[in-house]
Amino acid sequence: MAFLKLNNKKIYYEVHGDGEPLVILNGIMMSHKSWVAFIPELSKKYKVILLDFLDQGNSDKMDSSYKQDLQVEVVKAVLDELKINNANILGISYGGEVGLQFVLKYKKYVNKLLLFNTTSYTNPWLEDIGRGWINTAKYNDPEAFYNVTIPIIYSQNFYEKNIDWMNRRKAILEKIFNKEFLQGVIRLTESAEGYDVRNKLCEIEQDTIIISSEFDYITPISNQEYIHNNVKNSKYILIKNCGHASMYEKPMEFLSIVFGFLTIENEIKIL
Repeated sequence: MAFLKLNNKKIYYEVHGDGEPLVILNGIMMSHKSWVAFIPELSKKYKVILLDFLDQGNSDKMDSSYKQDLQVEVVKAVLDELKINNANILGISYGGEVGLQFVLKYKKYVNKLLLFNTTSYTNPWLEDIGRGWINTAKYNDPEAFYNVTIPIIYSQNFYEKNIDWMNRRKAILEKIFNKEFLQGVIRLTESAEGYDVRNKLCEIEQDTIIISSEFDYITPISNQEYIHNNVKNSKYILIKNCGHASMYEKPMEFLSIVFGFLTIENEIKIL
């Protein structure tokens, strides 16, 4: 648990375990705390590096708007602080977008790339969803923001079967969705507007795995299929009966994919 400074802003990061570095990049409304349940297993095999982007978690809030390339420099600053010059990068949604931009700018720093529920550009569908989040966030109404953002992140089946868990989560999130948090979400959402790496995907040479969810209403399957079709050293997995928050809906499948891609493939190559 530590901080570093980037452009006079504090960046929060944590390191768990030893071994090959695995950097995990948050979705837009997540923080390092979102991964607590996964750390015991992942840290047995890897040096797991969690970080909060600017406007997330324990990192500083920004004073003005910015683009995602700033978050790319956050990742670079954390790796430099830890003197790590090669790591596996795992990103989900917003974190996957930052991960794609990171590997395109800092190729030598990336060993393997894992992209969960990620898109290669902010298409009109996603931009308008984001605009709905922004407009709701401006009212500083935690319940309204929850209702607009959270249900659509999950598949209907999961939401209904786990409604007690969702209601407990709602009570927690409504306390987190204060004015400072919502202003940060506005800037984070705006930072993804104009994001587009479609014409650069062919430059990615690292082994990459792209994961879709059958009922992802935020970044539908076609978004990940496009990445897979344009990244030459890529593999593709579809998680059935699952929504955008794949690591919460299917935690065992999430872990199996990570370990399978990073560990089992390496052991097969050695054999």
